[in-house]
Amino acid sequence: MSAISAVEQALENRWEALWARVFDKEPVELLDALRRECDSNVVVCSETRTVVPNAYDVELADSVHDELTRRGSRVGQALTDSLVRHAERHGYEWAGPLTVHLTRSAHVPNGRYRVASSVMPHVSAEGFQHTST
Repeated sequence: MSAISAVEQALENRWEALWARVFDKEPVELLDALRRECDSNVVVCSETRTVVPNAYDVELADSVHDELTRRGSRVGQALTDSLVRHAERHGYEWAGPLTVHLTRSAHVPNGRYRVASSVMPHVSAEGFQHTST
């Protein structure tokens, strides 16, 4: 690991620890779920090109959504930034512009959150539409 990567990793760990203290453990678990979703949908196109989905839909239970957004924080942007750092560390390339969209859902199976990803080549945060399954 290079010196810059070690510094980035240390900053990432501190950021996650801060989130864990401020918001309990929910955002850290959510970050891990986003990373797992990204990692489990890797497409190796060539020896030098690994592509991952670029549109992430995070469905939050009402109580979790309220907790994460009540302070007026930009949770979606923070999650996006963390996912960008994760992809950079692994050498992933996005299938298009990256977005993480948070929605409120009363139908989240674990009562907390559900993460799904897709490839949307020309997605923008304003144009991302939540579709029910």
